[in-house]
This record gives sequence, C-alpha cells and structure tokens, in this order.
Amino acid sequence: MKIIDDIEIVSEINNIDYLSSIELMETKVSKIQLSKANELIWFLNYDHMYTVGASGNENELKHLTEIPFYKTNRGGKITYHGPGQRIIYFIINLNKRKKDIRKFVNLIENSAIKILRDFDIEARTFYDRVGIWVTKNKKIRLKKEEKIGAIGLRIKKWVTYHGLSFNLNTNLKYYNDIDACGLKNYSSTSLKKLGVNLTQEEFDKIYLKEFLKGLKEL
Repeated sequence: MKIIDDIEIVSEINNIDYLSSIELMETKVSKIQLSKANELIWFLNYDHMYTVGASGNENELKHLTEIPFYKTNRGGKITYHGPGQRIIYFIINLNKRKKDIRKFVNLIENSAIKILRDFDIEARTFYDRVGIWVTKNKKIRLKKEEKIGAIGLRIKKWVTYHGLSFNLNTNLKYYNDIDACGLKNYSSTSLKKLGVNLTQEEFDKIYLKEFLKGLKEL
C-alpha cells in the first residue's frame, strides 16, 4: 500500500473473495464518513462470477451456469467478473470535492478512454448505455461498438464505492451467458483481443496516473 494525497492506493495480485471485499468497502465508507480513515483506490481481481446491480434482475442471466451469482448494492445491471479483468474500486469522499456524480463517472470513464487512445484505440461513452465502448482499433472502425469497461457505483452521504471493471485479457466466452449490463445484441472486448498486451501492474500505474490527475480538478 502507498498513500498519495491522503488517498490509500492498494494493488492486489491474487484473487480477492467477493463478499469480503464488499464488507471491507462498507467498513471503509463508514470510517470515512466519521473522518477516521483515508480514501481508497483499490485495484483487485476476482475469480469467475456474475453480479447483478440494484437495477438488474436474474433474467439477464440467459443460461444456467455453475459460476457463482451475487446480488449486489452497486448501481447497474448484470456483469461478469473473472481472471484477466481488472477491478478498480473508488472509495472517494465527494464532500471534499464537487458533489457531482456525473462528473465523477465521467472521470472514471475518461481515464480509461485516454489510456486506450495511447494504444491507437478509439473508445467513447453513450448517453443511454453506461460503460466504455470501443469504436475503432488502429483506425479501423469496428462493425459494431464493443464494450471493454463496465461501471457500477454506489454513494452513501457523498462517499462513493464500487467502480470500474476493465477487460485486459479476459476470457470473453463468459459474456455469452448474460445480457451484459442488461443490453441485448452487444459484444464485449478486451485489450488482448484488440492486440494489446498489458500487465495488471502496467495498467494500474497508467490508470492511476490519469485518474488522480483528473481528480484534482473535481
């Protein structure tokens, strides 16, 4: 762990137990509200599982599967988590900044979009579809945009938690069993599928740099 501008930065290497991570976040949020803890940016991994957010339901799971399924209190609908995907949780106190959830979500999205641009990958967001969508790779337009990052947040008294899942070298077949984020007839992608090999450590470093730069402007 390191601390930058009173924000704890933790980058996990091994998979983390999902329920334990939720408990840790809840505890952290409560302590921040009492001014008894620093904020936290937490990079981590999970084993194979599906989670469905507050606005989703189990009907978004298209096929029966042995993979664990969790109902969670984050925003959003169903998504997949597993090896090769980097999770970033943002336990950030917006009481110290602008109380603007839309700007905070834009910061999470734009930090990833800027990283993709460095690899000659164009991505954007859509008003009616939360997440990060790749439209071009090496200046070649995809037939249809593909999702590389999913976002689901929760806010308690202006302290955020949950966050972003981003596909580095994810096995994309696991998306076939769900309508990811409640959307039908859309595909997911990964950096590996787009021809970019990036380690977790490399991703953590460059994403953190972009995010912290933008956070200072909130």
